Amino acid sequence: MVKVEAEPDAGGWVCEVDVEHAGEHTQHTVIVSAAELARWGRGDQLGNVEDLVERSFEFLLLREPPSSILRRFELSTIQRYFPDYDREIR
Repeated sequence: MVKVEAEPDAGGWVCEVDVEHAGEHTQHTVIVSAAELARWGRGDQLGNVEDLVERSFEFLLLREPPSSILRRFELSTIQRYFPDYDREIR
């Protein structure tokens, strides 16, 4: 289960993410810029930010356990570690 709560911030959003997966519980903070939402999101509203971050965590959880996911990162960081993110998340 991935639960995302986004709050507007200068130039984007700060998302607090709670993850429960395979018996692990972790918490993460993800920074999403307006440009990242425009590139990978499905619109520019708050619900779309939360949807994008949730889909991004589902992508990550298919590739690594929750404890391996960075605790705080910018959304675009995912693509540096997983080049297929751009293609998969659109």
